[in-house]
Amino acid sequence: MPYNGRMSDLYRLANIRHTYVGPQGLRAVLELESLTVVAGEILSIVGPSGAGKSTLLRLLNFIERPTAGDIFFEGQLLPLVAPLALVRRVTTVFQRPLLLNRSVRENVAFGLELRNVPADGRVDEALAQVGLAELAATPARKLSGGEMQRAALARALVLRPDVLLLDEPTANLDPYNVGLIESIVTGQNAQHGTTMVLVTHNVFQARRLAHRVGLLLAGRLVELAATADFFERPRDPRTGAFVRGEMAW
Repeated sequence: MPYNGRMSDLYRLANIRHTYVGPQGLRAVLELESLTVVAGEILSIVGPSGAGKSTLLRLLNFIERPTAGDIFFEGQLLPLVAPLALVRRVTTVFQRPLLLNRSVRENVAFGLELRNVPADGRVDEALAQVGLAELAATPARKLSGGEMQRAALARALVLRPDVLLLDEPTANLDPYNVGLIESIVTGQNAQHGTTMVLVTHNVFQARRLAHRVGLLLAGRLVELAATADFFERPRDPRTGAFVRGEMAW
């Protein structure tokens, strides 16, 4: 069901602290008192490099567990090891897609093969959705950067995930591919109600796509608000500075 502003929480993160071991010892990369992701929404998290955005996605797709704190999914506390059935409901598209040395079609079908799910036309549907139907037999590694990203998006969409996590999905792409990918993202959300979390440096993209926007600085959530409020009526001066392109970190 598409987001209408009155949906229930899909994720709830409480008292999250996540640390990594570096040359200087333990370093906290994420400290969140509270964060919710609402079912059916497009939530965009913006912030500079090193703010903790990609780390947050790794927690949301269950690749990592937080050092401290709790993650709830559909109201249920996430166990130490997320069950496979839950893991398969969440799919990530990374900034730099890793495609197999196979055809575009075989790349898109790969996730279905791993799950023993028959394609039943789903691969063709996904390829058409991202505008790659005519390149289905092309070796994936011969695609342009924008085409590779669209192939990676098709590989995610063919799985029909409940949650799609997008890590800088249009970074360094030309305007044509940016527009295509943004159209695919909004269409998927509107037609299928897919919950999406988009992390990006691009505040303009966040404004175009998201229902709500949050600002991460140094691992902390400075502000989270409806998109219009975030950009036009920010509560925190650091949010206003970031939106205006000033150095806020």
